[in-house]
Amino acid sequence: MHSAIPQLQDYIVNSAIQHPDKVALVCGTKQLTYLEIDQKSTALAQSLIKVGIQAGDRVIVFADNTPETVISFWAVLKANAVISIVNPLTKADKLAYLLNDCRASVLISDAHIANVFKVAVTHASHLISVIVSGNTNAELLDSLPNGITFDEALNHSENTLPETKRIDIDLASIIYTSGSTGDPKGVMLTHRNMLTAATSVVTYLGYTESDKILCAIPLAFDYGLYQMIMAFRQGACLVLERSFTFPTQVLKVMEQQHCTVFPGVPTMFSILTNMDNLSNFDLSSIRIVSNTAAALHLKHIDSIKQIFKQAEIFSMYGLTECKRCTYLPPKDLDRKKGSVGIAIPNTELWVIDEEGKRLPPNSEGELVIRGATIMLGYWEKPESTARRLFSGPLPNEMVLHTGDICRVDDEGYVYFVARMDDIIKSRGEKVAPKEVETQIQHISGVLECAVIGVPDEILGSAIKAFVVLAEGVELTPKMIQNEARLRLESFMVPQEIVIVESLPKTDTGKIKKTGLN
Repeated sequence: MHSAIPQLQDYIVNSAIQHPDKVALVCGTKQLTYLEIDQKSTALAQSLIKVGIQAGDRVIVFADNTPETVISFWAVLKANAVISIVNPLTKADKLAYLLNDCRASVLISDAHIANVFKVAVTHASHLISVIVSGNTNAELLDSLPNGITFDEALNHSENTLPETKRIDIDLASIIYTSGSTGDPKGVMLTHRNMLTAATSVVTYLGYTESDKILCAIPLAFDYGLYQMIMAFRQGACLVLERSFTFPTQVLKVMEQQHCTVFPGVPTMFSILTNMDNLSNFDLSSIRIVSNTAAALHLKHIDSIKQIFKQAEIFSMYGLTECKRCTYLPPKDLDRKKGSVGIAIPNTELWVIDEEGKRLPPNSEGELVIRGATIMLGYWEKPESTARRLFSGPLPNEMVLHTGDICRVDDEGYVYFVARMDDIIKSRGEKVAPKEVETQIQHISGVLECAVIGVPDEILGSAIKAFVVLAEGVELTPKMIQNEARLRLESFMVPQEIVIVESLPKTDTGKIKKTGLN
């Protein structure tokens, strides 16, 4: 029986009723309609219940951007369980940590990464079953706790599921943060969190049922996952690519499928702007381009305008802990250069000083977010949760302290300054790495830049910059340093500049400074 209480899985159920024969998903040569995804996810949910999944149990999906991942997402929710999608590049020891951290009852994965999950499974004591898609064999399945194939798990003919026993404040998903500062933390998101976030973001982006959304971002990353959620909310079509590793191939698909929406992250746009064969593709069908993960540099925005001449460009900023903080309306791209925008619909934001007092416009302070998108907390990490969630303006209300230093102007537009733990204290001055990075990236021939502080007996911390040059460009560290002196205050100029071929990145494309020294 279908519950009247709003649940995230209502999106697939409702779209299957309204658009049963419409293609919901295109992934390589595979196409699935809304009805097919609804039926397959119901069958898989029945299998999950049959193996012993109960309301609130956790299921980890360790897989690529595939139809099986999409089906699994909706199936876990239909089984009243909690979904956690894990990047397939994750190593065995980390996967084992995640399986044990959330005490996952079921693992769903693919045979091509069996060498990873087989090791992890031996260290996971709570698993009651492992479901494997792809080219499986009896030997593999026998080595797993209650190992079954994905096709076998879909082999159910009943059309109904038990009545939903959960409500909208119950957990829907655990999304693990990248763990760049220690063990990964599981961000707990309720059905209400995710329904609110999807509705808010769809409202300002303006997705419609006629859109074709090209997603080359991992579904394990919340922005990739929400592309699927928002597409299915609207009855649109999701064109799913495994990654952006082969950009020419992605652009071919974009052209062939006449895609209308292209969500990306800065590294993807950096790759695009340095491609020399863009003129080979007709990208005129794209009407919306959006960015998240990290703020877009101004030169990338200018390049995107040239590549997608007819598209509206949305620059956005957010954290997994609240999905999205801000968006910059396309009409304000030129008027509010450098801003990450205004609060998304149905949320509020402000900045505070070190004592927690609200600051007036144009002051720099920690950004605070208020609204129904804010996480329930970190899974079984009360101390970490207490460092992020604080009492809000209303009784029994919690607000999110983001850990980001921002400035909010008198019109409510936010300017990101730095992560609080990124601030470098040099010569007694506070230096925001982003400000240094932005100015160095404006130097002609510089592709990417990352700035860190390194211990220094005299300065406290010396500023060190790692620079990636565009192909064919010949710049020396001294030349970059001299140019930086023309753009930055003297205490902000890096004492050391290292030219590197590439910068370490997280699975979601953010520069990972923990890999720099």
